[in-house]
Amino acid sequence: MTALPFTATARGLRLAVRLTPRASPAGLDGIVTDADGKPMLHIRVAAAPVEGAANAALIAFLAEALRLRKSDIAIVAGESARVKRLDIAGDPAVLGARVSAWIAGAKDK
Repeated sequence: MTALPFTATARGLRLAVRLTPRASPAGLDGIVTDADGKPMLHIRVAAAPVEGAANAALIAFLAEALRLRKSDIAIVAGESARVKRLDIAGDPAVLGARVSAWIAGAKDK
């Protein structure tokens, strides 16, 4: 079984993402691993990485996919990099189930 790209925190989840900007269409490409073997979600957005547009598109995409408010999602590391760490506020068990179901649904397509 593939390791999941998130960990529970006191306030919700910490999610690892590898973002590909200027990609069409926006979507989830599943789980990838970095050079150290750490899992992360590979997500595409159409926005260019200019003046935070790709980061805003990432947050909007995740909010819609996970049925959350954009204000519940914050980039905590990697603002100007492709690899990012995001904090998602909420019940860790509920959020973990949503992210897992979303990943499973992407694999079925």
